[in-house]
Amino acid sequence: MVDECFEHEPSETLDGKTRLILAGERLFAKGGIHGASMREIAAQAGQGNHAAVQYHFGSREGLVRAIFDYRMEQMEEARGAMLRDAEVAGRLKDARTLLEIVLLPQLDLQDADGNHSYASFLSQYLLQSRSPEFGDFSGSEPPNLTRALRLLRDRVDYLPPYVAQRRLISISLMFLNILVRHHGAEEEIFGETFAEALEDTMEQIVSVMSMPLRL
Repeated sequence: MVDECFEHEPSETLDGKTRLILAGERLFAKGGIHGASMREIAAQAGQGNHAAVQYHFGSREGLVRAIFDYRMEQMEEARGAMLRDAEVAGRLKDARTLLEIVLLPQLDLQDADGNHSYASFLSQYLLQSRSPEFGDFSGSEPPNLTRALRLLRDRVDYLPPYVAQRRLISISLMFLNILVRHHGAEEEIFGETFAEALEDTMEQIVSVMSMPLRL
């Protein structure tokens, strides 16, 4: 598991553009990618200019890309460290290791209220995604994530591309689901701790991603 935690974002220390990104993430997480107006996002971010989203990002799609860019950049350092550790340990072909590099840095992405709004936002995005390209995250291509996804694709090179992409979306939703349900809580929920739910989910994820195609 990733040891380094990202700080919750105190809104008073953030610039207007970043407040718009985080407001968009929270509102998209609650109501879907098309569930909030640009005016609502600007108001949530404390912007008096109702056209602030269009000014900074051009469109709803531009804001979605900015959310990805913002969060992906936060996870890059952790993923880089995990890749280096995996390389030293000779585990760059191990499915569990690669899936941890892709997924686990999201554990530390929390909003100002301590919730995993990015997990909810990403769930909404993936449920609507129709991209056939493996690892497509709205054009964001941070180097460490890109490398981890390339290694994962090589690990399951026996799968057709569309199957590999479908499975990647499925396992991502499985992982995000426990973040949304548990909020990283240590107390038991439905008879299990978050750590227990995470371990069981990761075992399922490895099996789903790696199993041969049986048709």
